[in-house]
Amino acid sequence: MTYDVVVIGSGPGGYVAAIRCAQLGFTTAIVERYTVLGGTCLNVGCIPSKALLDSSEHFHNASHSFQTHGIDLNNLRVNMPQMIRRKNEVVMDNNKGVEFLMKKNKVDVYHGHGSFVSAKKIKIMASNGSSQEIEANRVVIATGSKPIVPPHFNYDKKRVITSTEALNIEAVPSSMVVIGGGVIGLELGSVYARLGTTVHVVEYLDRIIAGMDADCSRELMKSMKNLGVKFHLRHAVTTVTPTELGVKVVAESRDDASKSISWDVDYCLIAMGRKPYTDQLGLENVGIALDEKGRIAVDEHLQTSVPNIYAIGDVVKGAMLAHKAEEEGVFVAETMAGQQPHIHYNLIPGVVYTWPEVAAVGYTEEQLKELGIPYKPGKFPFRALGRARASMDMDGMVKVLAHKETDEILGVHIVGARAADMIAEGVALMEFRASAEDAARMSHAHPTYTEAFKEACLAATGNRALHV
Repeated sequence: MTYDVVVIGSGPGGYVAAIRCAQLGFTTAIVERYTVLGGTCLNVGCIPSKALLDSSEHFHNASHSFQTHGIDLNNLRVNMPQMIRRKNEVVMDNNKGVEFLMKKNKVDVYHGHGSFVSAKKIKIMASNGSSQEIEANRVVIATGSKPIVPPHFNYDKKRVITSTEALNIEAVPSSMVVIGGGVIGLELGSVYARLGTTVHVVEYLDRIIAGMDADCSRELMKSMKNLGVKFHLRHAVTTVTPTELGVKVVAESRDDASKSISWDVDYCLIAMGRKPYTDQLGLENVGIALDEKGRIAVDEHLQTSVPNIYAIGDVVKGAMLAHKAEEEGVFVAETMAGQQPHIHYNLIPGVVYTWPEVAAVGYTEEQLKELGIPYKPGKFPFRALGRARASMDMDGMVKVLAHKETDEILGVHIVGARAADMIAEGVALMEFRASAEDAARMSHAHPTYTEAFKEACLAATGNRALHV
């Protein structure tokens, strides 16, 4: 069978690329090594983690704020097996949704490990050992990424775990060490902290979510400390030793190697980032090399060194984000169709789905200083917002960075309730190169969380914020 396009990998980048290719009239197939579609994001990443984040937040609110709202509960407890079942049902429903989209768009689905025999021939090895080959005029590599796990950390999937196993713990742990203060570690750490686990976060750098604006780091850390999370910054984990009933973790201070901390905990969650998944793709058969981080080199059209092969998502440079992969999937499909799509990479938002949420787009204050771009900041605290007070979600702030001379919005950074949804306003305005004054002149419904964005823009245009 010969297709116009074959996509290897069915995560958000892969299945969206396949849909758009089919919409554009290409005969399309998708190859997925697992028995279900959706990739890491849908099965062991974005979707299941958000399901647990929501469930744990409901429990935390019930135990900490319902009484203030006038809601009395007796014998409140966590039913962890049911929480996991609900999470699995959410994943299963999404699996079915992607399957439906493939059928609707007449995309042929092959299950098995795809690899290159040649630039236009793909071998598919099924889990039962059988194999078949299909041909493609063009191929899109969208195989995603997998967790980084140093060998000496003794990853056993039982007591020393990654995000994959952390989604299926069926009893609330009493204690956990999280190695890494990035998005994945903080999200899953917050899930268990809300449920009552004593959580220690060990971070090598001097702050958490180091790629985001420093104000966001400070606000989130303050909020998570209120949950009971304990942070150990500028520490490096040296040994991780699992036992049958727990795990011993030792870390030493980067400022004084003679000072170390050790914990005996139920679980150690390794959340040190992810690396491209390009294992046994047969790239050597087509002459595609990997860089020092295992990524596939592409040009401005996301085209590899082999003209008919493209690569998107986590296997290429850039943020490892599902929505970035989706944009690239559409971009590649439309490029192959002769259209002129574009992606503004600086305007792809990043989100941390803790509570409060953290969301950002554009430049951080540190980046603007480093680049020598003149700017003016405007900040507004959620605590001064009527809607936040009504909902008891008062942690956080909105920070807007505007060009000092032109007033163009250069960055938006939000910590607070519904930040993940609010950031879309910043993205839209920045895509059209709006000024802080433009945003400040827009009517925002009252009372809403987005009023904080308007107030931050007012603050950036001459300290005109009205409610502080």
